[in-house]
Amino acid sequence: MTLKNSLKEHRKRNNFTQEELGDKVGVSRQTIISIEKYKYKPSMKLGLKLAMELKVQVETLFFLVDQ
Repeated sequence: MTLKNSLKEHRKRNNFTQEELGDKVGVSRQTIISIEKYKYKPSMKLGLKLAMELKVQVETLFFLVDQ
């Protein structure tokens, strides 16, 4: 199973740039880019912060898919 996310869609829906969202959760723009491109798997703490900031459940933002 592979960890996927809908971060980019929810970020855009909330009208945040990558930099703005990163600032709100205490990470760099590059970290947000890496998560959106599946190059970085965030910690549980960061995942929860992102979900709270985007006002979605963490299971909506991050999910597993069969390969």
